Amino acid sequence: MNDSSKDHKALRDTQASRRYFRKFEAIADRLMRVAAAQVADGAIDETDVKILTRYLARLSYTFKALSMKYLLVGRETGQFFGSLQMDAVESGFPVFNELLVMANDAQQAEAHLGGMADSEALKDEMIRKIIGEQEIPTRLQFALSQRLYYEELMRGEMFWAQNHPEVFWLETLGDRRRKFMVHWAVYDSQINLPTIYLMEVEDSAKVALPKDERRWPEVQAHLMSQSLGGLKLVTIAKGFDESFDDLHPKRLRRYHVGPMYSSAFTRQSGPIREVLEAARAPEGEDWALAWTVEDLQSERVEEERAGWFSTVEREVFALDPFSGRGVDIGATRTERSIILPQRPYQVLEELNPPGFASVTKYVVSPGGRVLRY
Repeated sequence: MNDSSKDHKALRDTQASRRYFRKFEAIADRLMRVAAAQVADGAIDETDVKILTRYLARLSYTFKALSMKYLLVGRETGQFFGSLQMDAVESGFPVFNELLVMANDAQQAEAHLGGMADSEALKDEMIRKIIGEQEIPTRLQFALSQRLYYEELMRGEMFWAQNHPEVFWLETLGDRRRKFMVHWAVYDSQINLPTIYLMEVEDSAKVALPKDERRWPEVQAHLMSQSLGGLKLVTIAKGFDESFDDLHPKRLRRYHVGPMYSSAFTRQSGPIREVLEAARAPEGEDWALAWTVEDLQSERVEEERAGWFSTVEREVFALDPFSGRGVDIGATRTERSIILPQRPYQVLEELNPPGFASVTKYVVSPGGRVLRY
């Protein structure tokens, strides 16, 4: 078994840690702009982008909270305090355990805040320390950073290790036939990446899925247990179809956010390493982010015997007929994109490495404008 912890990197330097979080703050903003650009291109519809934007906002709030937690890393605070652990090889994102610890901290945030001085009191004490004793109030700064961290957690709307399924109505198709959107997300523990799932499902039961006190908890538990990056979409969809006779998955999408590549923080290999090294981009523009969408669609419905006198519907899913490996990828189609600033994109075009011709490029300018190539 491989020791994945060897790929982890601790950001123990104050400036490096702050640069890392500033980079992700900028990337999160660009991601939302790219999602909007994909709507304009017809790559995704408005329903999808509303859901995606919400999860991307949660991801942004998660990074903001972690930036407060580790604001004073590398400084003498008088406390034994760790540093952010990131996956420097596979993802460029924080490791899975960071989100587990954050979720535990969120459960106790109110108690922590109740035992701390408020922000204004801490700031007043810091001023007295600076003026009266002419000292840098590092310990007070640390206390304030931890208060701000717990306040962020109290606000909620974070991207957790597990973001449980939610459902909303799309349309009524006929008598006792309704269409719903089910969406959920996880932080994949194997590759340390956020993964977002969207499933369009038709409901032929008497009681609508969101109001069904028996089926809805079962659906939530089933989907969370199947939310593994190593599982093909067709495996997840078929398992769902066979587990719920009156729920019919018509389309399932999986969005992979990342990996993030940066010459300053990650140890990438292959063409992307050459591109980032040759670009010599300034701080804040030395990165590239992969964005992959897997899409599985139902092709037709077949009737299957259920007992002596009844039948149930079973979906037959369309697999990619052109790549020659549709069964291997387990999806109708897979679309790969890369998001990067202007200078790395220019180098990518100049080098023209193999394997990137079919990848959609979204180029972001310093002002935030997004262009698709």
